[in-house]
Amino acid sequence: MLNIQNVSQDLSVAGQTTSEQLPQAASKHVIQPDIWKKLRGGFFLVLGYLLSPLCWWNDLLFNLPIAYGFGYMCSLFSPKLLIPCSIIGYWLSNVVGIILMQLGSVDVFQNEHKERNLKKELFTGLVSSTVFTLVIILLIQFKILDTPVLFSNT
Repeated sequence: MLNIQNVSQDLSVAGQTTSEQLPQAASKHVIQPDIWKKLRGGFFLVLGYLLSPLCWWNDLLFNLPIAYGFGYMCSLFSPKLLIPCSIIGYWLSNVVGIILMQLGSVDVFQNEHKERNLKKELFTGLVSSTVFTLVIILLIQFKILDTPVLFSNT
């Protein structure tokens, strides 16, 4: 009987030691994936910023070549699609930039671990990008923002 009590005490002490050591070991393994998650999020955040309309110098280096490439690929089907598809490609590159910024910022700034709903994140990114585009169009239409005359006949 005495041996059984000693064994049960030894097991309970061993269980306590193991449970005390587990959080330390788990924290060492959680840190590394967390760093990779933050680095991935930072990469997406920077890439999204470079593609987004928030970056003022990105058009010449990123968005216009992407838009022209998209328009060129569409013009292989019909030459009339070059300009319209270039405009669509430009808008899509800006939308992708905003969505990448949103996904990257969630990885960088969110500390708690919770499951991500990719459909919901893409939908909110698309809606926010579209709202941003509509706001800019309204600001241009109401002459609050001034745009250069690109296709003037004078």
